[in-house]
Amino acid sequence: MLNFKYAAILIAVAMVPFGLHAAAQVPGYPEGVREATYRSDGDDSMQPTLIWTPRSERPVPLLVALHTWSSDYRQAGGEAQYANWCQQAGWAFLHPNFRGINKTPPAMGSDLVVADIRSAVEFAKSETSIDASRIYCVGVSGGGHASMLMAAREPKLWAGVSAWCGISDIAAWHGQCKGTPFDRYATMIEAVLGGAPGDSPDLRDAAWHRSPLNWIAKADRLPPLDLNHGINDGREGSVPFTHSMHAFNAAVPAEARIIVDAIDAMYQTRSVPESLQPSNEAMPDSLYGDHGPIFRRTAGTTRLTIFDGGHEIVHQAALNWLAAQQQGRPVDWNPERSNSIRVTPADQQSGK
Repeated sequence: MLNFKYAAILIAVAMVPFGLHAAAQVPGYPEGVREATYRSDGDDSMQPTLIWTPRSERPVPLLVALHTWSSDYRQAGGEAQYANWCQQAGWAFLHPNFRGINKTPPAMGSDLVVADIRSAVEFAKSETSIDASRIYCVGVSGGGHASMLMAAREPKLWAGVSAWCGISDIAAWHGQCKGTPFDRYATMIEAVLGGAPGDSPDLRDAAWHRSPLNWIAKADRLPPLDLNHGINDGREGSVPFTHSMHAFNAAVPAEARIIVDAIDAMYQTRSVPESLQPSNEAMPDSLYGDHGPIFRRTAGTTRLTIFDGGHEIVHQAALNWLAAQQQGRPVDWNPERSNSIRVTPADQQSGK
């Protein structure tokens, strides 16, 4: 009888490590998504991420989804829809922390942010076989800021980058938020930089270093880059859609750029000015649903879409476009719907 008790105890003890290492369910995410840590080559620190990998005998695409401005890697809502897509499509999924909420110096587009995201991709490659020709990046709001930044700073990594309602100029956004209902974002920027961008040349330079416009303008090349922004953002949302228009201008040759006066006029009226109507490529696009394109321009590997909406992402448009891109092939600007997920309006508008 005593030996039986000891045997039972030994079995129970042997089972403890398994229980401790079993992946806990991540709140708001589909089953199988788990937390993990990896080493960042920026400062040799261990950084957290969410990850999911499919069972596959072949290399799989990887989606790197970037959280919004005021959240971190555990952000659910619209972010969890990326994981749903990956599970349906058989892609690997990453949702790295990249230093979390944009309120400390290591966050908000720092060199450490870039290193963290780059290292997260290497971590995914160590977890499963990744198709290096089909690595994608997507984000909205603060994730749009980080997505644009990564497109310019690590252009060879991506088969496509889909950026939605992103901040392209930190100093400009600080001025647009200061003293408004969005003043908290100006306060966060000051906390990161150690003061307002306009307080000194050094602070303005620091803001510029963290701004996608800076890196996009001097990039030798860019991956396929799809810039999207709702025409009501800046009034019904926190980031004026002009940020994406200026990012487009930084990415394309001079002859393809949008006249700055026309950008200002479009923002003031929330309609396409007469001067831009002849070059407007906007047509009905089923992937955008009831958020149809209002203004669109394409040049080389960069496209800008100003759509009927606010501070939000249209997941179907973002993910189906990414699915059609592959390194070594021409950009596909008119993809067919390859997959479909159900997204609530609240999830579309989760970017802050």
